[in-house]
Amino acid sequence: MIPQKPFGRTGHLSTRTIFGAAALSSVTQEEADRTLDLLLEYGINHIDTAASYGESELRIGPWMREHRKNFFLATKTEKRTYQEAKDELNRSLDRLQVDQVDLWQMHYLVNPDDLKTAFAPGGALEAFIEAKEERLVRYLGVTGHGLIIPSHLEFCLDNYSFDSILLPYNFVQMENPIYASEFDSLAKRCKELNLAVQTIKSISRGPKAEGDHNHATWYEPLVDDRAITNAVHWVLGNPDVFLNTVGDIHLLKTVLQAAESYESRPPEEIMRADLEEFGVKPLFT
Repeated sequence: MIPQKPFGRTGHLSTRTIFGAAALSSVTQEEADRTLDLLLEYGINHIDTAASYGESELRIGPWMREHRKNFFLATKTEKRTYQEAKDELNRSLDRLQVDQVDLWQMHYLVNPDDLKTAFAPGGALEAFIEAKEERLVRYLGVTGHGLIIPSHLEFCLDNYSFDSILLPYNFVQMENPIYASEFDSLAKRCKELNLAVQTIKSISRGPKAEGDHNHATWYEPLVDDRAITNAVHWVLGNPDVFLNTVGDIHLLKTVLQAAESYESRPPEEIMRADLEEFGVKPLFT
């Protein structure tokens, strides 16, 4: 089984590998049900989805009738105003077939104007606070992509006491000294505040080539089993983070097998050899 650790100050013992339910955005219900069986097989007890992940919430909904108690359930919104965010949360609850989610997250806080709108009067933050007060959600988080995201998440933490963050983290991305410094500073702050740090893009190989439709991910993933295992083990080598899984159900089992077999972080020379052999490039530059 995959080890667990407290999900920040929520106290929930989440598996260190969290199911990234973007993988369910365009699958059938039958495929989604088989994926749930795989999660149960590996003991995954934390699902992370979003309103913007295609049909993902709809695919998860039927599972919740039987398995709600087995999962810490998280979703997200990209809406930036109070009313839009409130309406989307209600829609998410309906689609997920639940009365409450464990974590609701402001998603993809990349655009500076979006960030300002969300935290201004009448912004999404007001809907987040209200939803927590009304017990529609238990905890609140923020997420984002790109090189700018550590500073944007710092802004979020300056303005509200969120419970979790989510951002990119992998070996090649951390080769960027500016990103690495800002990530480490943010992670240190989260550790001091006992906030959960979720990471994404663990097995990214780089930007997707135009016309490439081989995988459900919007980036090009690693597909070699050994390379995936090294990439997963590298992320899990940081004891303070969680790894959110790949957005393609066909690569999920390899990621879960890698997480289950984790013992130690691969040395730098092995990771550099993988960069060379598989042509790994930073997804964000």
